Amino acid sequence: MPKATLMRRHPAGCWAAAAVLLAGCLTGCVASEAQEIAAPPPKPLAPCAWWYGIGQPPTTQEIELAAKRYQVVVLNADQGAAMRRLRQLNPRVKVLVYKDLSSTRNYAGAVDGGQDAVFLPSGIGYVAAEQHHPEWFAQDTKGRRIEWQGYPKHWQMTVWNPDYQQAWTDAVVTEVKREGWDGVLADNDFNSLSHYSSAVLAGTANVAETDRKLRDGLDAFLAKAGDALTNANKVLVPNVSETHLVPGRWTAHSRFGGAMEENFGFRENGGTGGLLTFRGNEFQELRAQAALGESMLLLITRTHNAREERSGYASAALLAGPRTCWTRATTDDYRDPEWSTLQDSGLGEAIDAASRLPNGVWSRTFTHGWVAVNTTAAGQTVVPPVGLVRPGAPAALTSTPTLTSTPTPTSAPTSAAGPPPPTSSSAPPPITLEAADAVVLVDPQQLVKRGTWLVVRDEFRIGRLWAR
Repeated sequence: MPKATLMRRHPAGCWAAAAVLLAGCLTGCVASEAQEIAAPPPKPLAPCAWWYGIGQPPTTQEIELAAKRYQVVVLNADQGAAMRRLRQLNPRVKVLVYKDLSSTRNYAGAVDGGQDAVFLPSGIGYVAAEQHHPEWFAQDTKGRRIEWQGYPKHWQMTVWNPDYQQAWTDAVVTEVKREGWDGVLADNDFNSLSHYSSAVLAGTANVAETDRKLRDGLDAFLAKAGDALTNANKVLVPNVSETHLVPGRWTAHSRFGGAMEENFGFRENGGTGGLLTFRGNEFQELRAQAALGESMLLLITRTHNAREERSGYASAALLAGPRTCWTRATTDDYRDPEWSTLQDSGLGEAIDAASRLPNGVWSRTFTHGWVAVNTTAAGQTVVPPVGLVRPGAPAALTSTPTLTSTPTPTSAPTSAAGPPPPTSSSAPPPITLEAADAVVLVDPQQLVKRGTWLVVRDEFRIGRLWAR
């Protein structure tokens, strides 16, 4: 109806009353916006814990433990009941469903009795693609389908095909909304096919062209799926690989709710070099995302010994923001929930940004502790703040740390977030950090009252971290 006709229908008194109401509404809206702007930002707490629970169906006991322990959980699509039980036990936990971007699968469980399973590990079922869209199976230069080496019955799909992208997106968004997941952990947002196959894609001349075609396709794919999930108020968190090789890729692919780094704190040169995460542009991009606190960083360190565990956790602490979560992986199949005693250390809140010393060691101070990471391939020394000890058993309270660093300023940093770690009159001894090693030190009082303080810390963190 024309605006003039509407105006003639209402007497002047009504418009006067409406003006008063409108003014009141605008005043309230402005006040509300001012309050929202003035609200303090989420706090950069020590890394939260998360569980990549895709190895086997979780038990009742594991779900109960997960509700107390983790802030983010990833489950397979057929574990909707476990997701709902987690929500009952802890309404604040974020539960994502695993979906593969790049493959369809026909192993038992994905295909049963000649039919696609109801709940798939991928977006498109093998049988459906075989019957209706065989062109969605990627082929090599000899016209053969590409089965992933080391992963039988995983078949590479044409991630660059707009029709495949749209079908995957439609199916996954529909399922996520129907089942009530918080979003999707999208696996195999990879940089190179070479990790799965030496094949060269049909229509490309060599491995470099194959990888470029896949990367370009995944860029477009992520944009399409991410927009659709965002419109559904869900998140898309891809497992994006080797972002140190492609500047800007982590930032671009994490914009729909976050991203996952499955090889965080990985050592170069077959385990003899420095930490790969700090090469190229990757660490800077992760750091910028973590500081914003608007999306998830899901970090996994593959650990075979205590040094790898320390360097993984401490590196995550260097990045720690409101939504930075870390876990370790001691197996390749993620069969069991993982936990590190370092996650009980009680570092508290970061009171400064991570800084790099001239010798390549990074460090960061927290309200109740301090971490240092030697990212290089050679031993380095650092001097820790005074009054701190290693977390762990009570014997750690009297043990002498073994760190390596350069001297720290005599005056400890202060912050409105809380007091600095305790100080004493005697200077602490230097600590020698071996190549790719790290140290985590805490206020000894945190160890004394760890059993009660940890519960308060976790509940506060969960409330601040995921409140929308």
